[in-house]
Amino acid sequence: MSSTYLSSKPRYEILDGLRGVAAMIVVTFHLLETYYHMEPDQPINHGYLAVDFFFALSGFVIGYAYDDRWDRMSLSDFFKRRLVRLHPMLIFGTLIGALLFYLGGDAPLMEEVYVTPWWKLVLVCLWGFTLIPLPNAFDIRGWKEMHPLNNAQWSLMWEYIANILYALVIRHFKRWMLIVLVLLSACLTLMLCMNIDIFGVLTERTLYAHTVIGGWSIEPEHILIAITRLSYPFFMGLLVSRMFSGADGGKKTLCLEKFHINGGFWWCTLAIITLFCMPRVGGAIAADFWKNGLYEAFVILVCFPLIVSIGAGSKITGAKGQAVCKLLGDISYPLYVTHYPLIYFQMSFAASHPDLPDSIHVAVSVSLFILAVLMAYASLKLYDLPIREWLRHRLF
Repeated sequence: MSSTYLSSKPRYEILDGLRGVAAMIVVTFHLLETYYHMEPDQPINHGYLAVDFFFALSGFVIGYAYDDRWDRMSLSDFFKRRLVRLHPMLIFGTLIGALLFYLGGDAPLMEEVYVTPWWKLVLVCLWGFTLIPLPNAFDIRGWKEMHPLNNAQWSLMWEYIANILYALVIRHFKRWMLIVLVLLSACLTLMLCMNIDIFGVLTERTLYAHTVIGGWSIEPEHILIAITRLSYPFFMGLLVSRMFSGADGGKKTLCLEKFHINGGFWWCTLAIITLFCMPRVGGAIAADFWKNGLYEAFVILVCFPLIVSIGAGSKITGAKGQAVCKLLGDISYPLYVTHYPLIYFQMSFAASHPDLPDSIHVAVSVSLFILAVLMAYASLKLYDLPIREWLRHRLF
């Protein structure tokens, strides 16, 4: 017997647009990372915080979309809806990574690529479709990535884990229980940002100390970082959603209208660009790294919930503004999930041609950015939307 498909709720257009802006910042950050290697002078120095912002948006949207539907929706319905939404593009991103894999092998630090037999690549690709972390024995790139064909998928795995926790446990939490969880998660965030190593796994962070960088490996350090990066933003986003709606049985304690500002999308866009482009606070002096930790804790704990609240409470006016937000929202997920294989190619190109003039490297980077956006749009229209529509008819 097929399940009943509950139609989607009206979308928060500004939040969709902000997700697209953050996705484009991530692509630009990764393109620049090839040349700056996470050095303090990276022009988009805190671009990696976009992942934490994605988690905050996801928590809010999950609460808004599903909190008041559990009387009409089973667990299997929820999981099927999430798989239909997320998994087709995840498979496509893995395939792109496999198809472009050997293009990233003619360079230092990528020697593992050309010695990988085709059958092992196929096996890793099929494994990647499941999003289950890959054992180090099958790390065909040699960088200890849990998803070596498309490293950006590490955050999607943790997104899945958050969705599972929400459906099985967190949706039952009373508001006070969720507040306690958010406070505990905030403590984790502070410990990571201030490099307080109570679990004994952060001793090797050196340049990454007092940042939230990490999460893409099955090493203990990265697992702790990923759990920390996921917990506060996701659960805070969910809490903000419930405080706006009262869907958990409590009263509405926040009014959307109080967060309305004229031009909310543009002000929020300016805010996240400014936050992500902030130079490393304290510079490259190790004794001053703690200042950067305070900055990142402030951005995650205070700024992101505020931006999500303003984005949810404000309205986009004018057909052009609505079209921009819709387009950015539509391509945000395809862009994030497909761009990283192009970054591997860029890394290989830059390492193999260090003597080329800067103008050539700039041209290659700009071209790859445009290609990433076009590929995201094409995959959305030609693959993702048709596949999701077909799956909805089959599953519901």
